[in-house]
Amino acid sequence: MEQCTIKTPIGFAKIIGSINGVSKVTLSKEGTITPIPSTLKQAATQLQDYFSGSRTAFSLKLNPKGTVFQKKVWTKLQSIPYGKTLSYLELSKQLGDAKAIRAVANANAKNPLWIVVPCHRIIGSDGSLTGYAGGLHRKQWLLNHESPNPQQSLF
Repeated sequence: MEQCTIKTPIGFAKIIGSINGVSKVTLSKEGTITPIPSTLKQAATQLQDYFSGSRTAFSLKLNPKGTVFQKKVWTKLQSIPYGKTLSYLELSKQLGDAKAIRAVANANAKNPLWIVVPCHRIIGSDGSLTGYAGGLHRKQWLLNHESPNPQQSLF
């Protein structure tokens, strides 16, 4: 496995993967920019494009570690369009079992491919922001970034 760290507007993104695909993308407040290995160049470029506003979808070979159910949830997350959100309940229903909402929420929380697999697009049924491993402030930033009508500050 190789890794690199790039700077983004919401912190440092650590990318881990190999020739088999990207297995992990995480964000942290602190970090050090590191050289980008050739196996991760496409992932780093696509993340930078996303943050610059020139990319709305990722086309990367992915290789996350997880259970069959978790991978099913993560695959479904990738079908949520840029700029759209879905509730945990709606996601559970799309996966075929409205009663699996807790299992779906748990799988969403364990998503190792932040941003690339857009777990930040999942919100509460009442429209509220709920849990995000990177912090709710980052989730809000990502949703604002993807919004067709970003909120403007009056001051």
